[in-house]
Amino acid sequence: MARIAVIGAGMGAMAAAARLAVAGHRVAVYERTETYGGAVRRFERDGFSFDTGPGLLPVPAVYRDLFIKTGKEPLEDLVELVQVDPSSRHVFADGTEVSLPNASRAGVVTALDEALGGGAGERWGDFLIRAREAWDRTRRPLLEEPLWPNWSVLADQEPYPAVPHKKLLRTRRASTLSEIGAWELRDDRLTALLESHALAYGLHPRSAPASAAVLPYMEHAFGTWYVRGGIRELARAVYERCLARKVEFVFGAEVTRVLEKGGRAAGVELADGTVVDADHVVADVDPARLRALTDRPLDGDSDVRADSESPRPVRLTLLLALRGPREAGAVHRTVVHAPDREAELDFLASPGGDEPRCPTVTVLRPDDPALRPDGGHESAVVSAVLSSEAGWGEEGTVRSYTDFLLKAAESAVPGLRERLLWHEVRTPGDTESETGARSGAVPAPSLAAGRGRFLHPANTTRLPGLYRVGGWSHPGGGLPHAGMSGALVAGLIVEGPQFRGSQ
Repeated sequence: MARIAVIGAGMGAMAAAARLAVAGHRVAVYERTETYGGAVRRFERDGFSFDTGPGLLPVPAVYRDLFIKTGKEPLEDLVELVQVDPSSRHVFADGTEVSLPNASRAGVVTALDEALGGGAGERWGDFLIRAREAWDRTRRPLLEEPLWPNWSVLADQEPYPAVPHKKLLRTRRASTLSEIGAWELRDDRLTALLESHALAYGLHPRSAPASAAVLPYMEHAFGTWYVRGGIRELARAVYERCLARKVEFVFGAEVTRVLEKGGRAAGVELADGTVVDADHVVADVDPARLRALTDRPLDGDSDVRADSESPRPVRLTLLLALRGPREAGAVHRTVVHAPDREAELDFLASPGGDEPRCPTVTVLRPDDPALRPDGGHESAVVSAVLSSEAGWGEEGTVRSYTDFLLKAAESAVPGLRERLLWHEVRTPGDTESETGARSGAVPAPSLAAGRGRFLHPANTTRLPGLYRVGGWSHPGGGLPHAGMSGALVAGLIVEGPQFRGSQ
């Protein structure tokens, strides 16, 4: 039985802790804040409740596997999963609207043809078929296996298939997600639909590789799910599973140093001077913070490294308390696309000196009695992914974007201004203080191609006994990726270097 110290109580950390405890190890989690869940948190006020992090669960199978492997009670016995149908409603810049059914290619094709015309549905359907090929080629190395030592083999190739040109008898190979939109979809609204999936994960469509096509495909293939009571209930279930497996949690315990002995990680030191001995250390923290906890480089020249210099995307969130009941037929998720898509992408890439631009906005309106004081009220969450360099320390910037988000939300919530009791603004600074992520950044999932730029550092480090887990390590951000990251780390510790991932 090994002693294992886990830094942070995010979803990846707790997933690893539960699996390691089941394997017979003694596991203790040290969390600098006073609660678990990392970015998966809840805000409560006046009888209203809100998810302040992710609001939807894209691949529940990852957590089903976690609960099967760590105990007799399956996930569905502990939380209620609800399919969100329609999966989303989209309001485009020209006023066109379309609601897309959940996990139905034929239904999506029909809906797009009816709303956009001109064979739009057929083009989107063809795109999903090619995106499935990219998924089939990258699923195992990017989601189910530790990062290969020869990762450059994966990073130097683009798994998105070339597209045959019907008239010129030649093929085109898209290198970025934006090129897919321009070459294949040939409709600004379909391009906006495609790019909104990348933006939601903190990826810039102009630089994200074509393999980012797997993101809309995953939603199409596995459906969109909501956890009754909010995604925070999923965090609670994982936390309670850890407790049932005898994992120890110490809150308000900031780790200030990873200890080393005999050339390997040997424990952690806390801010109050407490020293904790351990045989292995698992860290669910931002890469910049993890480097500050050690006395040596964690990666070599040939390893995938975290980019600590480039600006990171961040998320601004508004929590809305509304008077009046949710109207019949209201859609759970509405995406209000930017009025000027090119201007939004320009500003996201280079915000300095320009006027703020209205972004693509997501509005979540769960029909959930647990989130409102009574049937005469409603809670909603409005968010957008923006640049970390937009000047979030300036009151005018926050006010400008708050106005943008509220105006966009009016397309999703009838009579919003009259119904609004109050709103709470969640800035990137709030996220940074809760999660420790530099600038409150949004961790994106790993993607193939891009010469390693879109991969996350491996779960192992150059310091034996120290492992990385969670959104900033392989396989990257998002709820399912965090859960798989925990599985990979547990496999590496329990089964050793020969571990090749879930079967």
